Amino acid sequence: MTMSNVTRRGMICGLAVGVGAAGAISSSTFVDSARAQSAKKTFVLIGGAFYGAWCWRRVTERLEKQGHKVYALSLTGLADRSHLLSKDVNLDTHITDIVNLVEWEDLTDICLVAHSYAGYPASGALERIGNRVSSIVWVDALKPADGQSFRDAVPFPLEDGAISRPAPKALPPTAFNDPKDVAWVLSKVTPQPIGTWLQPIKLSGAREKVAKKTYIRLPKFTLAALDKAVEECKADKSWTVLENTTSGHSVMIVEPDWLTDVLLKAV
Repeated sequence: MTMSNVTRRGMICGLAVGVGAAGAISSSTFVDSARAQSAKKTFVLIGGAFYGAWCWRRVTERLEKQGHKVYALSLTGLADRSHLLSKDVNLDTHITDIVNLVEWEDLTDICLVAHSYAGYPASGALERIGNRVSSIVWVDALKPADGQSFRDAVPFPLEDGAISRPAPKALPPTAFNDPKDVAWVLSKVTPQPIGTWLQPIKLSGAREKVAKKTYIRLPKFTLAALDKAVEECKADKSWTVLENTTSGHSVMIVEPDWLTDVLLKAV
């Protein structure tokens, strides 16, 4: 595994620096860091296409065990909310899902975590709840520009009259290390509402105003739109960029300990 830190906070020093560097850290700095790590945080976790709250189960368990507050959300039409799938579900619906969770639960000082497709609704939600979000983590997530739809970034054929894209029936061999994970994921994925991939997003720059921004690239999953996103982040000093070369696209399932550690250092 390789990890690259491009910018702020020295966040990844805790992951990449050897024990020998510890002697150079003052006792006050160490205490402040320990306090920051032990402080209780609030995480909102949004899964990618075909996924729901279930994909975060291992990370949720680890964060909650340490006393943090975690809200893993299934977007409308997916997973435990798959019964709500209809032709009317679009990107605005998924944006509102996130916004309503945050507002109805009165959440503040949030770490908003978006995986894959969720970079779209999470970016849109920040236009309305940006003042409640103190940090974001994009986990191999798309980074849309204003006026861009998911289909613009990830082209796919469109079937007349279809209201959804079928859930995958097989997974690439690099996706998971454990056959049990493959079977579990395939038993949980549900069709993706097509309108969420067709509607252009409206952005004014709220995502870039978030103080702490981390991008995780998982290069075993090849997608030009994600390569573009990570290069944009590397060129922007306000983002911290990490690469995990050992996990497939679903790092929350494959390497939950690693991702949990990164999330706790990203807040």
